[in-house]
Amino acid sequence: MKNTEKLIEAFGELIYVVAMADGSIQKEELDVIEKRLATHKWGEDIKWSFNYEVKKNGSIEDLYKKLIINCEMHGPDPEYKFLLEVLEEVADSSSGVDIDEKDAIDSFQRQLTRKFREDIERINA
Repeated sequence: MKNTEKLIEAFGELIYVVAMADGSIQKEELDVIEKRLATHKWGEDIKWSFNYEVKKNGSIEDLYKKLIINCEMHGPDPEYKFLLEVLEEVADSSSGVDIDEKDAIDSFQRQLTRKFREDIERINA
C-alpha cells in the first residue's frame, strides 16, 4: 500500500544511513544533500527526516531495517531512481565511496530490485 509520507521519511533515513556509514557526516556530504534536495518536490520533507535522524543518532542497523520495510510496503516508485542517485553522490562526495557506504547502497538496491520483480510478477499474473 502506497504511503508517500512513509516513503519520504525512508528517503531521509537512508540518506542518513549512507552518510553515517563511514562513522560521521562530512561537510561535503551535507553540501550534496542540500544541493540535491533543494529542487526536489519532497526535498524539504526528506531533509527534515534526515535532520531528525542526525539529532536522534539512533542505531544505523535498526533504522535501515525499518526503512527497507517502509519501502517494501510502499512498493515500486519512480522516485527510487532519484534516491539512488543522491545516495551515490553522497557516498562519493567526501573521500570516494567507503566500503560500508557502498554496501548500504548495494543492499538497498538488491532488496528493492527483488521486491519490484515480485510485484511485477504478481501484477502480470
